[in-house]
Amino acid sequence: MPDLSAARRTLALASLALGTFAIGMTEFVITGLLPDIARDLAVTIPRAGLLISGYALSVVIGGPLVTAAVARRSPKPVLVALLAFFVAGNALSALSSAYQLMLTGRVVAALGHGAFIGFATIVAASLVPPARRNSAVAAMLSGLTVANVAGVPLGTLLGQHFGWRATFWTMAALGLLAAAATLAALPPSAATPQSTPPLREMVGAFRSRPVWLALIATALAFGAVYAPFTYVAPLMTDVAGFGRGALPWLLALFGLGLVIGNVIGARAADRALHRTLLLASAGMLLVLIAFAFTSHGAVTAAVTLFALGVVAYVTVPGLTTNVILSAGDDGRNLLASSAAVSAFNLGNAAGAYLGGVAITAGWGYASTPLVGAAMEAAALIFLAWSAIHARRALSPTGLVRHPPEESSES
Repeated sequence: MPDLSAARRTLALASLALGTFAIGMTEFVITGLLPDIARDLAVTIPRAGLLISGYALSVVIGGPLVTAAVARRSPKPVLVALLAFFVAGNALSALSSAYQLMLTGRVVAALGHGAFIGFATIVAASLVPPARRNSAVAAMLSGLTVANVAGVPLGTLLGQHFGWRATFWTMAALGLLAAAATLAALPPSAATPQSTPPLREMVGAFRSRPVWLALIATALAFGAVYAPFTYVAPLMTDVAGFGRGALPWLLALFGLGLVIGNVIGARAADRALHRTLLLASAGMLLVLIAFAFTSHGAVTAAVTLFALGVVAYVTVPGLTTNVILSAGDDGRNLLASSAAVSAFNLGNAAGAYLGGVAITAGWGYASTPLVGAAMEAAALIFLAWSAIHARRALSPTGLVRHPPEESSES
């Protein structure tokens, strides 16, 4: 852990959060603009939804590959270079006049996504004592939640008034600002490459069954959110009966739920990681089932959308930490951290795709929460399996597979 003052730690975490804010806005804002983009590019809404899947799959593939290529380099220039991909991709999307070019821009923007959050997770955790690890990761990830509560609604509002391309130009500018903040605030001693083991050792973490259980659970749990959220615009307008102008504040309501859930999840996971994940996942399953029915009324749909945001992000800090701890808290977890981001985005892609399949099959937008519920039920199984492994004795290398603070649960 670098010897930093509390103020310097705060600035460093804030710079990382600004980067995740820019990335989170790019990933999520398209949900509110999906009908406008589909209309402008002359494609169906389910096909426009593949712009989300394409972004997510680029993160899935690019995250571990890019991370492996730069794993032993100094984190500050790496994080800035990764933000350059983000800026270039958003600029390309803003210039797009055809669906294929737009998809290419999304893929380019996503290339640095997984590696950025993977590096930022490790750096954030290195800035604080071990007992505050989940809280530091949550602070870094707060950029994603703020992106949802403020960035996505404002980006949607901007796109509705000035065209969706204006939103993408704005996100490119945010990427430049995030790069400047990272250069100014991040201490060079945080998570230095000397502490990073050879690539073969990091890859060796993936020979562990607990790592794969944690990754699969992460993909399923977050995919469950994206099955309905990808199509939240038509779900709230065509089914719940809201006007198009209500979408910004509805997205802000969902984002507020994410912020609350993130705070609750970080604190709860610091005390009892697996118990928090199991209870939150069960709650999300119930909310998703309810959403299929409450989506037919404006008030009930809005309340359930908020509740979905809360229970969804209660799981996020714990899901990330679960992957890292399963890989071993010994330097091998950098690649695992990037793989966790890939798992989140594989879930995003799968949820968006499966939700689109249900819509194309004629089941309607209200069926998408039930698609998510099926994914969440599967996630619960893998989370329970992961918890069983976490309670077992020390691994052959002598590394605890669960946080020490959970030992009282055994």
